Amino acid sequence: MDFLTGKIRPLYFKYLSAAFCSALITSVYSVVDMAVVGQYQGPEGTAALAVVAPIWNIIYSLGLLMGIGGSVIFSTLKGRTNLKSRDENEYFSASVIGSVFLAVAAWIILIFFGKELLVFFGAKGSFLALAETYIIPVKFVLPCFLLTQMLAAFLRNDQAPLLAAIGVLSGGLFNVFGDYIFVFAFDMGIFGAGLATAIGSVISCAVMLSHFFTKRNTLTFVKPERLLHKLKEISVVGFSTFFVDIAMGIMTILFNRQIIKYLGVNALSVYGVIVTLSTFVQCCAYSVGQASQPIISVNFGAAQGHRIKETLKYALYTVIFLGVFWTLLMQLFPNTFIKIFMTPAGGILKIAPDIMRCYGLSFLLLPFNIFSTYYFQALLKPRASFIVSVARGLFISGGFIMILPFINADYLWFTMPLTESIVAVFAIAAMMHFNKNLSVKGR
Repeated sequence: MDFLTGKIRPLYFKYLSAAFCSALITSVYSVVDMAVVGQYQGPEGTAALAVVAPIWNIIYSLGLLMGIGGSVIFSTLKGRTNLKSRDENEYFSASVIGSVFLAVAAWIILIFFGKELLVFFGAKGSFLALAETYIIPVKFVLPCFLLTQMLAAFLRNDQAPLLAAIGVLSGGLFNVFGDYIFVFAFDMGIFGAGLATAIGSVISCAVMLSHFFTKRNTLTFVKPERLLHKLKEISVVGFSTFFVDIAMGIMTILFNRQIIKYLGVNALSVYGVIVTLSTFVQCCAYSVGQASQPIISVNFGAAQGHRIKETLKYALYTVIFLGVFWTLLMQLFPNTFIKIFMTPAGGILKIAPDIMRCYGLSFLLLPFNIFSTYYFQALLKPRASFIVSVARGLFISGGFIMILPFINADYLWFTMPLTESIVAVFAIAAMMHFNKNLSVKGR
């Protein structure tokens, strides 16, 4: 299907199904690990994975920085010419170079400063040792996690969304079965969960690399001119998506510290489950953005405003459904989620419902706010995307995390519902403003 002439509805849902499958299986890495480790190690294992979560946020966000930033420009240039050109592949090549550099830098930091990072993220005592054990196998293959994110973004923009989904699916399925085999059958505990995740990432990366041996591939590595300038452009466009994941890591660190200070380990165990579910909801929102972005970027380059608006319509229907669906689940079945991810003591089951229901209100607007960052990026409006990302991920949320516990410790759980509501107001206003300009451009 052609981005410029194909019918929008089947095109959007084709890309959505592939992106959703990828997002679903990406979530499996954290969901299955949390469930299996929680059942094997108990609440301390869940708390250990809660402090490891920021590492995943950082790694994935670095891959998205280069992948989304480079692929948006790649597709925009493609829409302007509708032909394969050296210019667009210079941005692909620059993204690869940038990804390799960031992967090596992150690799070195995790190998030599892994313990210090975990302590900074809130680990201490017995669950610090568990967290260190989990990341041992991850250290060996860390670049694969980052490169997979970058490759998946370019495959979607090179009209290979199915292969991107298959790559993530193959690694995710191995992770599911590997968790059970390594953790329980081989009695490896939390180390086995880390091992299954590490091997799964290698499988995903290998499958995606097969795209370069197909006839449909238009991605070629060329020597990019003005490499630093191109990396700057890629970083500016990709920063908002990068910061969405980084922000989740920052919020997790701040929440971990405030929860330990004001509410204790049981509350942190519940928050570990919330982090996992929030990652899952966030990945669902990513799928909407990732399905829409290639279509919007190419049509933006070709000045087809009416096609962008039609894509936006289907995307908004999707994020509204996701928001209502996940909010209802959190309100109706809070302790069910707790029992899935750990074998809880009575104290945890007593405090969990109120915590889950309060925090779960944020899921109503979370998919829309995250999608808006992709939408603004696809229109090459990085400033609006930046404001949404930084406001929800640092300034507004960070302020509430620090201030609300002074009023009442339990008010901490209203941080994200308040944050998402405020950010949504700006995102709606900005979207309406940019859409007015599209109606002129699309004529």
